[in-house]
Amino acid sequence: MPIKFLIVDTYYTRFLSSHYDKFPNLAYSDYAVQLESIMTQCFGTADFYSENLKKLNCDAKDVIANNEILQRQWAKENGLNLRNSFMSRALGRLPLAKRLFPPRDFSLIVLEAQIKKDRPDVLYLQDLSFCPPDFITTIRKYVKLVVGQIACPLPPLGNLKGYDLILTSFPHYVDMFRKMGIKSEYFKIAFDSSVLDKSGRQEKKFACTFVGGIGPAHKKGTALLEELARRVEMDFFGYGAEILDKASPILPRHHGEVWGLDMYRALLSSRIAINRHIDVAENYANNMRLYEATGCGALLLTDYKDNLNNLFEIGKEVVAYNSVDELVDLIKYYSAHEYEGQQIADNGQKRTLREHTYFNRMSELIDIIDKYLR
Repeated sequence: MPIKFLIVDTYYTRFLSSHYDKFPNLAYSDYAVQLESIMTQCFGTADFYSENLKKLNCDAKDVIANNEILQRQWAKENGLNLRNSFMSRALGRLPLAKRLFPPRDFSLIVLEAQIKKDRPDVLYLQDLSFCPPDFITTIRKYVKLVVGQIACPLPPLGNLKGYDLILTSFPHYVDMFRKMGIKSEYFKIAFDSSVLDKSGRQEKKFACTFVGGIGPAHKKGTALLEELARRVEMDFFGYGAEILDKASPILPRHHGEVWGLDMYRALLSSRIAINRHIDVAENYANNMRLYEATGCGALLLTDYKDNLNNLFEIGKEVVAYNSVDELVDLIKYYSAHEYEGQQIADNGQKRTLREHTYFNRMSELIDIIDKYLR
């Protein structure tokens, strides 16, 4: 029997807001139309899991749990009765004046109904901070396996209760979870080649870029980027520029937020793409930019990590640095030796399109899930 997945994710609200602003009539459309419109933008992992699982003969659906507009439309189309929901029971214990549903509470009500209706073999939660432990307990009777995935700072440890399995691209998290008595497996991130067709051909008009977010979890990385901005010519794209000091050298060359396909287009337009990992990655290479930049054919200059050579051949498929001074020298060298850099970029793209695809990952995922469903 094919495995049935319900894949639940949360999206950055700034992306969702920008998408509905761009398509103002979308909010009045059917649930399926709204979901498809959002998925075509290729934000985050989009429908890369579900579409590739379907290619492997699984049943898979996506839910964007924190999209209140979308979730309200699902509730409307499915005649959702709130009386027996998890959150209505919890709110029922509160004074009447406090029983109004804020967006997150309403989203949990709808999510419970979606799980109950779909009754998947695997409930796959991409955001371990979204569902409280009591919610996991409530929905457990509708699913066979509750699986979480994480590659970010840990949520409150209480949120980890109730998961049958947690997957992570952080090798050190696997050991930590297992010591806590939580079953865990190493599971890498990937790239979906469909974005190349959807993004279209782009001129390589940027010599060197950083495409990504700036935030509190990237303190070391932000300091590195500011030093680069002082010493080399490069361009910046992504969210978080508003938190920078007004004197930051990044700001004059920051082109603003790019989401989904626009992010891929920025990478496709880059000869060199700079990567730095989130602080909690410690000494392990894991992030999406490894695969997004190489998949888009940019020369990836990434911070050296102990496991990087297991993912890409250093010096042949990607280039690694150990310090900001070394990175500055590498940017200058490959800016002056474009052909040599392009050869490495081409090799990196071939490796990603051969080994680091979501089709490959979903095949690996099925093998893992089979083991825990037995």
